[in-house]
Amino acid sequence: MNRVAFDLFGIEIYWYALIIVFGIVVAMWLSTREGIRANLKPDDVTDFMLVGLPIAFIGARLYYVLFDLEPYLADPIQILNIRSGGLAIYGGLIAGGIWLYFFCRRNFISTWTFLDIAAPSVLLAQGIGRWGNFMNQEAFGANTTRQFLESLHLPKFIIDNMEIDGIYRQPTFLYESLWNVLGFIVLIILRKKNGFLKQGEVALSYVIWYSFGRFFIEGMRTDSLYLFGELRVSQLLSALLFVGAWALLIWRRKKVTNLKPYNRSYGKDQFII
Repeated sequence: MNRVAFDLFGIEIYWYALIIVFGIVVAMWLSTREGIRANLKPDDVTDFMLVGLPIAFIGARLYYVLFDLEPYLADPIQILNIRSGGLAIYGGLIAGGIWLYFFCRRNFISTWTFLDIAAPSVLLAQGIGRWGNFMNQEAFGANTTRQFLESLHLPKFIIDNMEIDGIYRQPTFLYESLWNVLGFIVLIILRKKNGFLKQGEVALSYVIWYSFGRFFIEGMRTDSLYLFGELRVSQLLSALLFVGAWALLIWRRKKVTNLKPYNRSYGKDQFII
């Protein structure tokens, strides 16, 4: 499949970029709808994204570069060449999370509530974004056979595009996409159960869900970033986030006395860490 969607004034526009933008737009729309129900202003999500999105892209790029530093030291200008690939979602989430903390403080919004509002939508956007990897023929797994892919009852266009350099590959992009979309559905169901989750626990559930799936799917990929040449960075971070999120969830349940249930009526002027 052609990774280029169309030319715009001589500039090639890739399907990857269009799919990523589509995922962002969907996430913003869903988050804005939920934000209004939680008494946030309609512009709160947009105002956050105007600054947060560029920061997230910078974080995603720096994360990738730092863990694959050698080629960029030889040719530093390539750090700016994001058209050749090289964005890491964990870097984007970390950078975006830092901006979110300061944004919420400045606007007197509960950080936990904002995270609860955004978390399911972000997970859905990640699931959509993985199809950009599919169009670029990246984020794939180990060698496999066409017979195996056919046994998964995959559409022919997926099977055909998983033939990379003459070898069929595991569609790890698809595994993660399906995991993320399923997680989005689970989080929405849990969030709608009044009183089931406490404030902040939708966001923590997102971390638990995503990191659990990413740990195993990352182990199947062939393009991982490594630490010390042996440890897969995303697997290590996934394990730390999974354990940390569970620990924080349990600690908050036991120790935070004013912990409220997640409720759509919470939002402005409810700054709770």
